[in-house]
Amino acid sequence: MNRRVCSEFVRRLALVLVCSAAFVVGSTLTEAEPDQAIALTADASALRWEPCPPLFATGCEIAILQGLPSEANADVFFKVPPSYRIPPHWHTSAERMVLVSGELHVTYHGQATAKLVAGTYAYGPAKAPHKAVCASEVDCVLFIAFESPVDAHPFEGAFE
Repeated sequence: MNRRVCSEFVRRLALVLVCSAAFVVGSTLTEAEPDQAIALTADASALRWEPCPPLFATGCEIAILQGLPSEANADVFFKVPPSYRIPPHWHTSAERMVLVSGELHVTYHGQATAKLVAGTYAYGPAKAPHKAVCASEVDCVLFIAFESPVDAHPFEGAFE
């Protein structure tokens, strides 16, 4: 089996495994090899936007930029339309984020709401419940670097 076919097989297998877990999206969305440098914008034709898992309402999309969502250190673009409300949830991983477009209001449980504008860096601790709303007239696109495999779990408690 050649490297590209094997790589695609591994990507598809990872997708099936991650989908059967809690939160999962597609495979790596570029043709770049693991050690190849890449540079992408949120509107790059090389991206394959996929619907977010059922935890999130229709309109939420995600694109894997680098890595496999079932492994550590995957990078994604997360996109929601104007006025979209991201429900309370948490991740096993810490998140390192930069808002690429729009204005996103993010609230971590027990903390004041942070208003992110394009270019804003944000850090979300592992297992910290949070919610958000896209408070702009354009799509909110968020770059997220996950330290651990990508997942999202609904937060069932009261949210302050």
